[in-house]
Amino acid sequence: MKLKDKSAIVTGSSRGVGRAVALAYAAEGANLIINYTSNEAAAKEVVDQIVKLGRQAVAVQADVATKAGAEALVKAAVDNFGKLDILVNNAGFTRPALLLKMTEEEWDAVVDLHLKGAFLCAQAAGQQMKEQKSGMMINVTSVAGIVGTVGQVNYSAAKGGIISFTKSVARELARYNVCANVISLGIVATDMTEKIRTDEKLAEIYMNRILLKRFAEPQDISPAFVFLASDDARYITGQLLCVDGGYGMI
Repeated sequence: MKLKDKSAIVTGSSRGVGRAVALAYAAEGANLIINYTSNEAAAKEVVDQIVKLGRQAVAVQADVATKAGAEALVKAAVDNFGKLDILVNNAGFTRPALLLKMTEEEWDAVVDLHLKGAFLCAQAAGQQMKEQKSGMMINVTSVAGIVGTVGQVNYSAAKGGIISFTKSVARELARYNVCANVISLGIVATDMTEKIRTDEKLAEIYMNRILLKRFAEPQDISPAFVFLASDDARYITGQLLCVDGGYGMI
C-alpha cells in the first residue's frame, strides 16, 4: 500500500473527483477527513465505504472559503489521526456567465472557493506540516486555467491562479520538507460536467478537443493523485501534471 497509515484531507470529497480521490487513498491505506458543505448523506456514504476498506474516516462539514472552515479540517485530522500527511484542495463549483453579463457575486463565489479556499487550507495545513517537517499538498486545477474557456472567466481565472499559487507554496515550504504540486484535469465524468457530457452539441465540441476522444472516468485520474501523495513523489515539487486526455495540448 502506497499510503499506509497516512492521514489525508480531501476537500469537496462527498462527490465527484474528491470522492474518487478519497476512495483511492483509502484503498492505498490512508485515513481520511471527508469534507462537505451541505450533502451530509453523501459524505457519510463515502465514510461508510472507506470503513469497509478497513480504514478510518470522519465527515466534516466546513466551508473552505473561510479561515474557520479550513482550520476545522486540519484540527479534525490531527485530533482523529494525530497528524496530517496529505492535503488535496479539490472543492469547487461553477457559476457560468459571459464576461459582459457576469455579476460580481458570481465572480466572488467562484474565486473565493477555488483560490481563496486553496490558500486558506494550504495555510492551515502548512502550519501542521511545518511542525512535522513533512507533507504533501496537491491542488486541483483545470484545462480552463491553462487555455481559458468561454463563459467561465471566473473559473478560468481561479484555476489559472492555482498554478502560480502552488509554485509559490512549493518555494516557501520546501525548507520544511513539504511538497506542493498541481494536477490539471479535463472533462471528468462527474455531476459538475453532466451538461457537457449529455448535451449532444456540447459533447461533440469538447470531444473534438480531447486527443484520446473520451471523457475521463474517476479511475483514469485517481492514480495520479495517489502518486503525488506518496513517498514515490518525495522529490517532486512545484510541478504541473496534466491528466486530461490531451485536452490541454490543443
